Amino acid sequence: MTQVEPFWLLQANDLPYFCAEINSMAKKAYSAKKIFTGESWLNEKAVITESGRIKEIVSISDIDPGTEHIKLEGILAPAYIDLQIYGAHGRLLAMYPDTQSLHELNAYCRDGGAAWCMATVATNTYEIFHDSINAVRKYWDEGGEGILGVHLEGPWINTVKKGAHIESLIHSPTMQQVKDLLEFGRGVIKMITLAPEVCSPEVIEYILANNIVISAGHSNASFEEAIVGFDRGIRAVTHLYNAMSPLQHRAPGLVGAAMLDERAMASIIPDGYHVDFAAIKIAKEVMKDRLFVITDAVTDTEIGGYKHKLAGDKYEADGILSGSALTMGKSVKNLVEKVGISAEEAIRMCSTYPAKVIGMQNELGKIASGYQNKMVLLSEDLDVLQLID
Repeated sequence: MTQVEPFWLLQANDLPYFCAEINSMAKKAYSAKKIFTGESWLNEKAVITESGRIKEIVSISDIDPGTEHIKLEGILAPAYIDLQIYGAHGRLLAMYPDTQSLHELNAYCRDGGAAWCMATVATNTYEIFHDSINAVRKYWDEGGEGILGVHLEGPWINTVKKGAHIESLIHSPTMQQVKDLLEFGRGVIKMITLAPEVCSPEVIEYILANNIVISAGHSNASFEEAIVGFDRGIRAVTHLYNAMSPLQHRAPGLVGAAMLDERAMASIIPDGYHVDFAAIKIAKEVMKDRLFVITDAVTDTEIGGYKHKLAGDKYEADGILSGSALTMGKSVKNLVEKVGISAEEAIRMCSTYPAKVIGMQNELGKIASGYQNKMVLLSEDLDVLQLID
């Protein structure tokens, strides 16, 4: 939480932020018809929040008389987390690397029930990576919320599985390139998608040593190469099935390795275009709590190397599928209605499991004592009604 200056030091334009900060610190009780904590369903209970955290869960009858009691109609669940999203409302972060783009991204995520996201930049120039990193730093300095950090998807990927990425910018990294980028992005870069077969063991070891999550993706790794990557500490796979060596009966590829290796978690895009819903069901049956959701959402842009255009309810670039038009809220509904996954498990795939991927499972993704006080209010049909914080 950003430190709040004494009232007498604040300027007039600081007052809205000051009031919002004080409001989030006040003790409140939120009750709803049903509460899903990420682990179990509760009835006739209230979530007590104070100073930006969940203090406890109590019976409604045990709410302190002096505590503000907010009665909600619907289902209260953990706020969602989107670990791969590129932009919103016509502002792709890579093309508009500024705080306005991040505010638009945060607003889009919140509308879909996601309190947090990783601002993602696909394969690009190092200059654009630097500008995007600086934008996140400035956003944080100005008190911006919701952006967990930067996810770099590329450029250290395999051209054979480039998808819509810019081929001329894809390359295997030198140690110096990795060191320079990680030093520039220290504290901001939180996740990198790379192809393990094009990166040296020293590169992978160095990235992991800097507490950055590596996700294997846009990769043509053989099954054996993928397992070696997991042996070296890679623990995630980017958009399962898409832009990776497929599961074949004589060559299980990265898909087979991700499904078989219990150490690996994998993201998936449940829009029905990136992956058939039946394929999601198969992956879920095999991977269980190792499968989590990303939106992979982009936005319309006519400049730069990625000219995403809305085609129905998906995005294309030069006729190639390039991103989704999903929100996390829509993802939950698709998982339940199109895949047949339970509401509880669909919610976990969008909250509890992403938190685990980034090592924040003791702070985000559940409604429990000590966790951040971000929750989503859902209708009985799982539509997002409101983000609570």
